[in-house]
Amino acid sequence: SPLLAVCFAASCGVPGIALLTLGVNPLTGALGAFNIFLYTCCYTPMKRMSIANTWVGAVVGAIPPVMGWTAATGSLDAGALLLGGILYSWQFPHFNALSWGLREDYSRGGYCMMSVTHPGLCRRVALRHCVALIGLSTVAPVLDITTWTFPIISLPINLYISYLGFRFYRDADRSSSRKLFFCSLWHLPMLLLVMFSCKKSLLEKEEKGDLHGGSPGRAMEMRLP
Repeated sequence: SPLLAVCFAASCGVPGIALLTLGVNPLTGALGAFNIFLYTCCYTPMKRMSIANTWVGAVVGAIPPVMGWTAATGSLDAGALLLGGILYSWQFPHFNALSWGLREDYSRGGYCMMSVTHPGLCRRVALRHCVALIGLSTVAPVLDITTWTFPIISLPINLYISYLGFRFYRDADRSSSRKLFFCSLWHLPMLLLVMFSCKKSLLEKEEKGDLHGGSPGRAMEMRLP
């Protein structure tokens, strides 16, 4: 029943937020609480009202990696926003391609999805965010989060998903949507793995900060065990 569902959700959500707030930090707990609110009170009801639900849902999906960053650093800085941005853009080719093959089911269920009401927009948005992943990967070294090898190494997989996004935009059939969807399943973990392997080390950032105005002996102290 709806009452049982609400009770079960509350029994999971309230302790979860409390654990994040008390065991991690208040910022991460607040982000968790906001995401639960966004998912239950905004995204879910909007599915029957407006295609804007997809954009709201993309924010919901982008917040968990932001929470991971705030849990590790205690701050909401450029790295958190970049991770959130990558997850935000990735969700459009992922979900729009998936929803393309489910248009009849969404229509019968009364769900207002781009693939049903605005099929052209559905394909354009998927392609647009495939290309955006290339730009976001290039921003990472500019923000001093990764080395410049990250946008170079990640370029082939970003170009490939962009190519499949273009095929989906051009062909508008189940075959092209299926290929884009399955590509999205391996693209994200591979992109994040490359990003992790190319990340700037803490020592390197500390030394760079010292050279730009920190204490002269700080870099030497960081090398000591």
